[in-house]
Amino acid sequence: MCNRTTDITEGDGVDVLATGGNTAQAIAQALIDGFNRHYRIFSETSRSAKQRFEAADWQGELRAVRERVQFYDERVTETVMRLHAEFNADKLDNQTWQQVKLLYIGFLINHKQPELAESFFNSVCCKILHRTYFHNDYIFARPAISTEYIQSYPPTYSSYYPNEGGMRANVKRVIEDFGWQIPFEDLDRDVDYILRAVEAHLGEWPAREVNCQIQVLYSPFYRNKAAYIIGKAINGYAEYPFAIAVLHTPEGKLYLDTILLEPWRISLLFSLSRAYFLVDMEVPSGYVQFLRSIMPNKPRSEIYTMLGLGKQGKTMFFRDLVSHLLHSQDQFIIAPGIRGMVMAVFTLPSYPYVFKIIKDQKAIQKEMDRATVKRKYQMVKQVDRVGRMADTLEFSDAALPRHRFHPDLITELRELCGESIEEEGDTIVIKHLYIERRLTPLNLFLEKADEAQTDHVVQEYGSAIREMSQANIFPGDMLWKNFGVTRYGRVVFYDYDEIEFMTDCNFRRIPPAPNEDVEMSGEVWYSVARNDVFPEEFGTFLLGLPKVRQAFMKHHADLLDASFWQETQRKIREGYVEDFFPYPQRLRFEQLYAAQTSKTPAGEAELLAEAED
Repeated sequence: MCNRTTDITEGDGVDVLATGGNTAQAIAQALIDGFNRHYRIFSETSRSAKQRFEAADWQGELRAVRERVQFYDERVTETVMRLHAEFNADKLDNQTWQQVKLLYIGFLINHKQPELAESFFNSVCCKILHRTYFHNDYIFARPAISTEYIQSYPPTYSSYYPNEGGMRANVKRVIEDFGWQIPFEDLDRDVDYILRAVEAHLGEWPAREVNCQIQVLYSPFYRNKAAYIIGKAINGYAEYPFAIAVLHTPEGKLYLDTILLEPWRISLLFSLSRAYFLVDMEVPSGYVQFLRSIMPNKPRSEIYTMLGLGKQGKTMFFRDLVSHLLHSQDQFIIAPGIRGMVMAVFTLPSYPYVFKIIKDQKAIQKEMDRATVKRKYQMVKQVDRVGRMADTLEFSDAALPRHRFHPDLITELRELCGESIEEEGDTIVIKHLYIERRLTPLNLFLEKADEAQTDHVVQEYGSAIREMSQANIFPGDMLWKNFGVTRYGRVVFYDYDEIEFMTDCNFRRIPPAPNEDVEMSGEVWYSVARNDVFPEEFGTFLLGLPKVRQAFMKHHADLLDASFWQETQRKIREGYVEDFFPYPQRLRFEQLYAAQTSKTPAGEAELLAEAED
């Protein structure tokens, strides 16, 4: 811990530079070296996604996403160890640490990722300094370097001009310019599909203004088995965002699967319930700024997170939370719903998130410990969440104003989570905290649901379980309270303390009883190992309500049969990776134009001719 001997404010920085400059300079250099090494490795992994996509190396892509999650913490740990070994970092005085920050800012003046480098500085310093130093005198509580207008090579986006060469030629060029080294099955056909879909969305092609152009982000966005081309068209004062999905045919050629044209559908591509993208970016802030222009309601913190820059997402989220607390008055309260057996959960009504703390060991109501829970939550970050598992932000030593906590919540936290909180004057410090998007608990939704709503969410619930299993995740505790309903009516899982890899489970049928007396006794007549799962039993504790049972058996009766789970395991073990579409099947070109051949049908020739002009 740093030896705090003086009280220095930000305004004292000039005087600080007069002493101890060599040590401070060397520390600042070590910090920027640590970040640059991190981003170089991060970029190499993201850049190589193109080769994995071309080779259809889906297992390699999943492995890259899983391994990349660890990169940041590994580089932070390396840098902390270096500062301790070379500079006795925990013995440095306040003046030196303030000088380190000032000198570090100098390295960021012409840096391509200054905001990320600031967050890296914070991560390292927060491992060394006491939390009383977590303010702008010593770390970047506020950003010091603007990310506006940072030049990039290649540029963040490319521009195409339909007034020069026509719409069709420019749309085709957009696709070809990505330079994939495998051919398209029929690119002319797919361009026709795009033009038809755009015309159907617009109603008719608008007259082209003099500034008509198509702007496309330079790097594709790779995830699962798809590449996404993201951009927007500009015509006069109107802007039209789009995202094009590029997939492989079974024969290994490429084809365009769909084009998404509504901003809210594009926003769902960036849902925190999905895996992070692999994107090659020299200037991430440029990508975030472009994406915000087509998804203005998506927080920048979530965009950074979905680009694989989770620490920056956390930094921006916490700054937003602090700002919200300054501009609101409501209190944190115990979250509505059934109390968790492992987590204490609270929320702030005016803020769309829930806050989760692992209970003290004595308060946990099942066989579970803190280390296991943390491992399970980390596991969720390393898999493809396929739109069915809520992502979490993990914080240490989160300091929140005490007066914003309702007395009932403080009482509960003291009773259940005393080892994880500290009360320091007007502040409550939470030593370890998870934060997730707030959803409507599925059990509460079902209490008020009509027949149609029940049918929909039960179908969604079964689909969530099915898709998680195909992504090698068995949810373990499948009670309705552990699932939530999003504002778009999608069901998402959010309780991870009992999840397992599918391949670690043993799915069995219940063997027949040796005789009727044994069967009627209620006693278990067969052996049960730790990871044995009997799908036949799911109905007993899940399907008590008749309306729920009826809907479940209508859509997902096979989930009660061990053969579904065993077949899913077989595919996973053989290396098969499922296709998970972050858009409805009905929007896929093969569904929209199933009867379409490569020949343009009569009646549409005029439309395409107009587009070419």
